[in-house]
Amino acid sequence: MSLVSVDPNAPDFVRQYTNLADPRLGAQALFATDEFFAPAERMLNPDPAVFIVGKYDDHGKWMDGWETRRKRVSGYDYCIVKLARPGVIRGVDLDTSHFTGNFPPAASLDACHSPEGDPGELTVWRNVLPATSLQGNSHHYHAIEAEQAFTHVRVNLYPDGGLARLRVYGSPQCDWEQRGAQEQIDLIAMENGGCVIGANNQHFGAASNMLMPGRGGNMGDGWETRRRREPGNDWCIIALAHPGEIDKIEVDTAFFKGNYPDRCSVQAAYVTGGTAESLVTQSMFWPVLLPEQTLVMDQQHYFAEQIARLGPISHIRFNIIPDGGVSRLRVWGRLAK
Repeated sequence: MSLVSVDPNAPDFVRQYTNLADPRLGAQALFATDEFFAPAERMLNPDPAVFIVGKYDDHGKWMDGWETRRKRVSGYDYCIVKLARPGVIRGVDLDTSHFTGNFPPAASLDACHSPEGDPGELTVWRNVLPATSLQGNSHHYHAIEAEQAFTHVRVNLYPDGGLARLRVYGSPQCDWEQRGAQEQIDLIAMENGGCVIGANNQHFGAASNMLMPGRGGNMGDGWETRRRREPGNDWCIIALAHPGEIDKIEVDTAFFKGNYPDRCSVQAAYVTGGTAESLVTQSMFWPVLLPEQTLVMDQQHYFAEQIARLGPISHIRFNIIPDGGVSRLRVWGRLAK
C-alpha cells in the first residue's frame, strides 16, 4: 500500500474526468514502434511511476514506463493506445517522472474514431495536441478542446526516449437513449462516467478507486483515509454519470479489517452549475439519501429499503464515520428523464 501523492499543480480535469487510458477499465497499448528498454504497456500503469535504484534487466536500467532505444535514423517513435471506452478527451498528462537524461524533447497526441476495430492504414487521425516541449521528471498537463468522441490515441515522441505515464482524461461516451427507463445502472461507475469531485482526505488510497469495476484486489485498491484524531468524519463527493432515481446502494469493505469505517451515510441532491469548491459547502446541507448504517469488516453491504425517495439526483456525498477504508461503492438507479 502506497501513499497517494496529490500533485498540487494538477488542473481540474484530472479530478473531474475518467482516465480513459486506464488498463483496469480496458485500455490497451496496441502497437509501439520500439520497446527496447521498457514496454509501452507499462506506460499505462495506474500507479504512480517509481524508480528502483540498482535494478537492471537484460537491456539495461529498468525504468517504470515506456522507453525506446536511441534513434540513429530519421523519424520518431509512437505508440497507439486503445482507450477503455470511446470518449470525449478533456485533457492529457504526459508524465516523465524519473526520466532525466532519457526523456523526449517533445511529444504530441493524435486521436481517431475507429469503433469497428483497430486503426489501419486508411484511418484518419486528428491532431489534438500539437508538438509540445517536455522536461525531465515532470508532469505535463494540457487541456484538450475536441468535442467529438475518440476510440484510440497515438502518442508521438520526438525523436525517441521514455514516457513514464500517459493519462488521457475524458468523458466516456454512453448512449443513454438506448438504456431502458427501468434498467438498473450503476450511476457512479467510472466506466459510465461517474467521477469524484472532491474528498477531504485520501492519504492511503484515492476515492476514485471506489468507482472502478470489479471488487478490490487488495487493501490498497480502495479509498482509505488517515486515522482521524479530531471530531467529525471523512467524506467524498461524487458526480453521477447521469441523473437518476436511486434504488440500491452497495458498500464493499473488502480487505479492510482493522481499518473499516464504523458507519456510513449518503446525502444527495440534484445540482446544476457551481464549482467543486461550492459543492463542498452545499453538500453539508444536502438531504439524506441513506441514513447512518453500521458496517463490518471485509464484506459487501447492500441497502435498499433504507433509501429515502428523493427523486432524481445528480451528486452524492458519501460519509464514512469516523474514518477508514472502503473498497467499492455502487449506486444503482434508473435514469431520470
